[in-house]
Amino acid sequence: MSSIWVLESERLGFRPHEAGDLDAYCAMEMDAEVRRYVGGAPRTREAAEERFWGGTMQPVEDRLRLWATVLKSENRYVGRCGLYPHMNDGVRVADEAVLGFYLAREFWGRGLASEAGRAFVDFGFAELKLGKIVTAVDVRNAASVRVLEKLGFRLAHFEEGARSFYHFELLRPVGGVVLR
Repeated sequence: MSSIWVLESERLGFRPHEAGDLDAYCAMEMDAEVRRYVGGAPRTREAAEERFWGGTMQPVEDRLRLWATVLKSENRYVGRCGLYPHMNDGVRVADEAVLGFYLAREFWGRGLASEAGRAFVDFGFAELKLGKIVTAVDVRNAASVRVLEKLGFRLAHFEEGARSFYHFELLRPVGGVVLR
């Protein structure tokens, strides 16, 4: 593994965000198609920069965060992916994390979200010893639902509202078999 990578897969490297990622990060945050299923309206450049410097660049101690995701062949920032703490009413849920993958539109349809998801699922169970990985997906986001199904996640429940979500979970494999 390269010394710069926190984790890597065949085509992707995952590392802390760097100042040089700012323009690509802001472009994603300002893209209406990218933002469509993850919070609505595109962010302004100013709001994207504030989010980048205020959260993305903060230090992390437990390796739970969304990491800069780099296409290794081009050494190019393509998004952010990872596992982050699962919170319930402001309290961290022990032994669980949330999977997130967020890629620039030009990198959709290449299997990168599945590759990143697999890398972090394996990392979460093998290295972090998590008992469960969860995630929520806007019901209109069929591509992300397909990724989660390929990774073995199962539908835990459905949340209907102004924005409706599928909530998925994946339990730690026991004896090489995913529990459902």
